[in-house]
Amino acid sequence: MPDLISPRSAKIIAVANQKGGVGKTTTAINLSAALAEIGRHVLLVDLDPQGNASTGLGLRAEEREVTTYDFILGDAKAKEAIHETDVENLYIIPATTDLSSADIELISNEKRSFLLHDALRDPALAELAFDYILIDCPPSLSILTVNALVSAHSVIVPLQSEFFALEGLSQLMLTIREVREAANPNLRIEGVALTMHDRRNKLSHQVEADARDTLGELVFKTLIPRNVRVSEAPSFAMPVLDYDSGSTGSAAYRALAQEITARER
Repeated sequence: MPDLISPRSAKIIAVANQKGGVGKTTTAINLSAALAEIGRHVLLVDLDPQGNASTGLGLRAEEREVTTYDFILGDAKAKEAIHETDVENLYIIPATTDLSSADIELISNEKRSFLLHDALRDPALAELAFDYILIDCPPSLSILTVNALVSAHSVIVPLQSEFFALEGLSQLMLTIREVREAANPNLRIEGVALTMHDRRNKLSHQVEADARDTLGELVFKTLIPRNVRVSEAPSFAMPVLDYDSGSTGSAAYRALAQEITARER
C-alpha cells in the first residue's frame, strides 16, 4: 500500500519491545518531550491498553473520552482524538483499557493490520504539521503492535541493560521482517536504546558490549541510565525533563533526541 504522507510530513516512529519492564513507555514519553523541547511538533500515540503514557503526561482517566480505540476504528477523527499536554509542542492521543479488546474485535476485519496506518494518513492530521509521531506499543506482539509497525517509518527498540536482555529480541526482529515483506517494505530500525544502564555495574557494561557486538551501529550511542528521577517522574504525571531538568536521565533523553534529529532529511 502506498505511503500517502508526503516526505516533508511527520516521521512516524514505533517504540516497541514485546517484553515488559524495559523502559518502553518511559522512553516514549521522555523522547517525545525531548524532541518537543528542541522545537519539534510531536504527537505521541498511546497504543498500550495500560494507558501509562497518557497517565505519565497528566491525562486523567475521565479526560479520555476519545481515545486511540476510537481513532483506529474510524469512530473519531484526529482532531477529536488529539489532546494537548502540559509540555509545549507535545500532544497525545490517549489510551484506555478499551484497547485490550481490540485483538478480538479486529480479527474479522480484512484491513485489521492497516487501521492505524490509514488513520494516521488522514489529510486533516497532515494539516497539523507534526514533525514526529511516536507510537507507544503494548508489551506484546499483538495486532496493535503490528498496526504500529505497518504505520511506522522506523522502530526504536528499548533494551534493558540486564541479564537475558537480548533474549526475545530475535522474535521482534522476525516480526519486523515479516511486516517488511507483507505490508511495509520501507520499515527500518531507527535504533536500539539501552535503558536502565548502571555505569557502576559490570553487568550493564557486559550487556552493552554484547548488544554492540551483536547489533553493531543499530545501538544508539546514548545510554539511558538507571536514574531515580526518571522513575519518580511518572508519579507526578510529567516527563523527567520537566520533573528534574538537570538530572542525568533528562540529559540522556536530550542526547537521544539529538541523535535522532541528526538523521533528519
